[in-house]
Parts: sequence; C-alpha cells; structure tokens
Amino acid sequence: MILTGPEITTAAYDGRLRIAPFTADQVNPNSYNVRLGPTLVTYTDKVLDAHRPNPTREITIGPDGHVLQPDELYLGHTLEEVGSDTFVPLLFGRSSVGRLGLFVEITAPIGDIGFHGQWTLMLTPTRPLRVYAGMKIGQIMFFVSTGPIDLYRGKYQAASGPQPSAYWRDVTKLRAVAS
Repeated sequence: MILTGPEITTAAYDGRLRIAPFTADQVNPNSYNVRLGPTLVTYTDKVLDAHRPNPTREITIGPDGHVLQPDELYLGHTLEEVGSDTFVPLLFGRSSVGRLGLFVEITAPIGDIGFHGQWTLMLTPTRPLRVYAGMKIGQIMFFVSTGPIDLYRGKYQAASGPQPSAYWRDVTKLRAVAS
C-alpha cells in the first residue's frame, strides 16, 4: 500500500516519517516533492573504476542556476533530509522535469527502511538544461512494509550533499574476506 498525501502529512508530524524541512505545500496526492540542493558533483576521470574511489569535482549552483550538459553525469542531492523507520521510500523524477529531458534517477529509486539523510540524485540531461537550487526536482512515495524490519546501517547513512559511489568499499570487504 502507498501512503496518501494526508497520511504523509500525519506521518511527518507524528514521527513515522522524517522530512526536514517539511512544507505542507510540497505534499501531493500520494507523494512528497523534494527540491534540488545547491551542490553538484561530477567525476573528473574519463573512465570510472568500480574498484577504487573516483576523483570528483564539486559545483555550487549559483543564483543564475547551472547548465547541465548531455553525456555528463551529475550527482545532486535533495535539499530535504528524508527517511523512515516504518515505510519504504521510493524517489522518482517529477514529470514536469522529465518533460524537460532530465533523468533524475538512473537505476536506484528505492530507499531502505532506516535510511535518514539527503538523497543523492543521478542527473542526466538529454540536452543542455539550466537547473536551480531549490527547484522541485523529484517526488518520494512511501510504501507500507510487511514482516520484520531490519533497519539500514549502510555506508550512505546520514548523507549530506551528493555522495559519489562507494561501491569500491564493498569490493574491498570482499577481497578481505577472500584473503
């Protein structure tokens, strides 16, 4: 089951959801709008390596916005910290942003129960597009879970700002176990 807008509001006020800052006018019929934070990160190497940290460059979105370029991956973040120890969150791009040719999530829309923090957005435009800090970029829906809950304790917990891939940490752990 998916939470309706009124239930999202109730859950935000009674603590079953944490949305900070919470603004009632960002509640939709069955989702909550999230806004783009002021920081973007891009990778600087032409070839990325899943087995090591990849160098990045940070961009601050100024008052005149920032133009995203095609064939470039931008890691952005939600302005809001969103999480729940009760519900399963899923993040999707807003249709109005998709109609501008911007992919907001590439392959990872599902959040884990117990994650609390700013969400990293994987932004890829189909053509040059100017974006602005604070613009409504995505929407998070919340689903009721069934069964015992094992809270998220992973490497991105309490994220603040865009988080580059930490996949290499998993590889390092696997190598240590194999040794």
